[in-house]
Amino acid sequence: MSHVKRCPECGGIDLTYDDQKGEIICNDCGLLLEEKMVDTGQEAGGSFDKSEKKGRSGAPISMQKFDKGLTTNVGEISDIYKLESGQTRKFLRLKKWQERVSTSIERNLRLAMAELRRVSSFLSLPSVVRDESARVYNFVLQRGLVRGRSMESVIAACIYAACRSYNIPRTLDEIAAASDVPRKEIGRTYRFIIRKLGIRVKPSFPKDYISRFSSILHLSPKTQNEALKVLKKADISELTSGRGPAGIAAAALYVAALMNDEKKTQREVADIAGITEVTIRNRYKELIDRLGIEDKLKQKESESKKKK
Repeated sequence: MSHVKRCPECGGIDLTYDDQKGEIICNDCGLLLEEKMVDTGQEAGGSFDKSEKKGRSGAPISMQKFDKGLTTNVGEISDIYKLESGQTRKFLRLKKWQERVSTSIERNLRLAMAELRRVSSFLSLPSVVRDESARVYNFVLQRGLVRGRSMESVIAACIYAACRSYNIPRTLDEIAAASDVPRKEIGRTYRFIIRKLGIRVKPSFPKDYISRFSSILHLSPKTQNEALKVLKKADISELTSGRGPAGIAAAALYVAALMNDEKKTQREVADIAGITEVTIRNRYKELIDRLGIEDKLKQKESESKKKK
């Protein structure tokens, strides 16, 4: 029992000690007098061999693994070959039978999750997006929507859907480059999946791409803020509706860079945004014509010439 003999709130002595929670509670007023950490592990109250592993459980459950990390595998090939000859044959036979008895869904998931991890790593996606991609693919597989489509295109479409759900700016061109699947095929599969599963995806906005594009182009925070201002004016003038968000964002960054004497070529900006130079040029002309930026750019250009 604890050294506490009386409740400091009401002065009562009717105290209860909870062994499970390690708490001392006053039964008269309900005050929590003490709260201790109680170890309810297997080694509590007994001897513990230091040579044993201290972990009480395995790795956490992960949607990125075909079995969620719960299946016990016979062993890796490299480890099996380290055994004696008789044991090696035995475990190789067991491993072969383990693969044979697995269902078609398990075999599909094993390959799909490996592809998902590869593409996600290439795109530097956070873990929450990877888990969401795996969850969507599981739904697609369970409903038989993979039939007639390549596994790679479905994985790419699931990753794109997860990115859109979490407002992670990744273009179709970037996902196509990472997965080696044509852009049109990913878009077609993506539309099919969200229609069949009823996934509500938020529309992407041009401002979502500004931070990432400016970071890759090594533009200053001042240029980044200027680009956001240009986008805000463009949105008010309804220049963003019906146009690709990546193209508008790239054009706004190009304009902002010119205004701050951080000159980037249209080719550089187009490559980062995954669009053509023609798109950049068209969006650039629309912005400077409709927002009255052309005069500012001319003034900036004349000032820079005078400095030289």
